[in-house]
Amino acid sequence: MRFFIGQHKYYCGIDLHARSMYVCIIDSTGEVVLHRNMPAAPAPLLKTIAPYRDDLVVGVECMFTWYWVADLCEEEGIAFILGHALYMKAIHGAKVKNDRVDSHKIAALLRGGTFPMAYVYPRKMRPTRDLLRRRLHLVRKRAELFAHIHNTNSQYNLPPPQKVIAYLANRERLDERFPDPAVAKSIQLDLALAQLYDRLITDVELTVMRTAKIHDGNCIHLLRSIPGIGKVLSMTILYEICTIDRFPRVQDFVSYCRLVKPPRSSAGKLYGHCGAKIGNAHLKWAFSEAATLFIRHSAPGKKYFARLERKHSKGKALSVLAHKIGRATYFILKRNEVFAMNKLAA
Repeated sequence: MRFFIGQHKYYCGIDLHARSMYVCIIDSTGEVVLHRNMPAAPAPLLKTIAPYRDDLVVGVECMFTWYWVADLCEEEGIAFILGHALYMKAIHGAKVKNDRVDSHKIAALLRGGTFPMAYVYPRKMRPTRDLLRRRLHLVRKRAELFAHIHNTNSQYNLPPPQKVIAYLANRERLDERFPDPAVAKSIQLDLALAQLYDRLITDVELTVMRTAKIHDGNCIHLLRSIPGIGKVLSMTILYEICTIDRFPRVQDFVSYCRLVKPPRSSAGKLYGHCGAKIGNAHLKWAFSEAATLFIRHSAPGKKYFARLERKHSKGKALSVLAHKIGRATYFILKRNEVFAMNKLAA
């Protein structure tokens, strides 16, 4: 956890919502100089903070509408700090909680050096990252259709399809397996939607590939040197990381990727683990997929996984391998060198 420890003359805490926001500004002594509710728009905000812009820092809790405030502060040359929502216990655990109280607490946390910081993702890469996340949503929706087809097939005790239905050519005449017209119609709907998702996903991938090459083609080349990591996984990892320089240590990186379980201990006693949901869920998915594909596309990797499986269970071995690939990714990007299997298995 990183805290904001900068010193300023004025501290502005904003309790932000989609249509409104409560703004509180305090000075360096902690005295409230402004406390006001207003519409969530650039013009009212700039007008309100105009008398205090000489030495001002703006703090906002990380929620889905923070983009425009960060962009406005960047354009106007105002210091902006994004608060980590899961770490701001002083706000969520209060006895009295409303917008007025929350905005004052955000400003007080900024002044006191206890404001937990989240990463402000760069404006130029943000749209492509969000498009990649949307692609993942479409892929999961398509997978639900395939799961429904398999479940219906098992429901009527029919032999499973001999080919993988994720490929378009293997879905032809699949509805003819079901004699009942209503069931066949249900399968036809699934196939039609899956074909539509195929076209949408392909279009998104082409768009992202063109943008990714503009941003950083060398990083994509380095990531694709890891067996099993293709264009989609490499782009997902690149855009979720943004820049590897924001992680000073490899431990910070794998913790951010949810590849380790932070221990909960006191007085030398271990009470389990905590913080499982703190980190980047998209990187967790990417490295879990990379571990599975690594075994499939690398003979030395398959041998190494068998060695892990003898020592641990299969699920634990996959988690260990995902952790190893995460650490390898950190050093590949940090040192600007391609993947080496002997370093992974060392």
